[in-house]
Amino acid sequence: MVFTSIITVILILVFCRLLVVFSDKIKFFTTGNDCGFKFAECIVLWKLAKMTGLEEPAALFVSVPTLNRAISSLLTEARRKGYENSPKIQNLLTKLYKFRTKIDIDHENKCGLESTKYLDKGQRLRVVFPGHKGVFSSEILNNSHEIIVKLPVQNGIATVFSEEWINHEISVYLWRKGDASYVFDTKVVNAGVFNGQTALFLSQTNELLRAQKRRSVRCECNLNASMYFIKQPVVDFNLVETEPGYRVVLEDISEDGAMIRVGGKGIANAQIKLQFMINDVLILMYGIVRAVEYNGEINQSRLHFECIHLDTGMRNAVLSFVYNVLPQDKKDIFDALSATEDEQSKDESLSDESEQEVAELEPVESETKSETENETEDSESQISDIRFDKSMESLDKLAEIDVN
Repeated sequence: MVFTSIITVILILVFCRLLVVFSDKIKFFTTGNDCGFKFAECIVLWKLAKMTGLEEPAALFVSVPTLNRAISSLLTEARRKGYENSPKIQNLLTKLYKFRTKIDIDHENKCGLESTKYLDKGQRLRVVFPGHKGVFSSEILNNSHEIIVKLPVQNGIATVFSEEWINHEISVYLWRKGDASYVFDTKVVNAGVFNGQTALFLSQTNELLRAQKRRSVRCECNLNASMYFIKQPVVDFNLVETEPGYRVVLEDISEDGAMIRVGGKGIANAQIKLQFMINDVLILMYGIVRAVEYNGEINQSRLHFECIHLDTGMRNAVLSFVYNVLPQDKKDIFDALSATEDEQSKDESLSDESEQEVAELEPVESETKSETENETEDSESQISDIRFDKSMESLDKLAEIDVN
């Protein structure tokens, strides 16, 4: 009985040790399976990640630029070693380019992130803490049973102590590189120190939503305006009307349109112009009535107006008005979405630049080098050659894997 218990304990310890040693590989294959990749395809991509030294191997499943860089790195090294046109390299490249097409085509149709447990260490976060003004910035330090994040800050300053976060519900916004923007609600279950940094411990959740693009934010208002029907075939967008138009009230407004309340029965698809003042700025909005809600009892209509043209200066005036009128909670959501969109724009800009890099171009080496520099480079080259040669030994088996 004692012997059996000892054996059981040993097996459990061995199993735990294997989980620790192969945790990255297990996570990689799990992510690949969730993204719809076959086991054989995951094997090929895992080998590629190891051969090219990728810091985040799982990015190969969702990011075409990452896969491009890995392929480029493989090609450059194979070319340097003279293996570029070998059958095993060409066969592997055929598989890799097939994966690239798969990722490219499936990118818009994939299910996306289904659980916070798949978020990576280092993921940047934007946090909205109800009852506290502004948006907080944070970052994932570790992700296991709970999500461990840095103590959220504003402009680099911790404005809320860690203990004040405990047992509170928060909203988290993020841009997942190569994927999409997400938002989820979670609870801060504890606070403490992780790897020498003040941290919060968040509950995992499967309730993630893709964050809608900010586009425009609409706020309630009560603005008097004049409405004019556009009858001219050519419109002068700078014309300021001096004759009185139909008197209307704007019930809400955004840079993209407004909700108009007017007496009588409105006309759908009518082209109209709105002229009104916001904070001493004259606003001229041109557009179309997309829908009409008519109330016969009071003989009034609500017109759903879509703005087609708005001068840049006037647009900024509308945005300023909307932002200042928004309640603080909606303002925080607006800021959080704006921050994640900014991260997305930077990410896509960097990806575009990386895609334009030509693999054939290599750094030009200076003609004059010291003996020490030459010895160092020779040593590094030998190490690289040994590493790549070992990788090449597995290419024959890789090229034979059937991924169909």
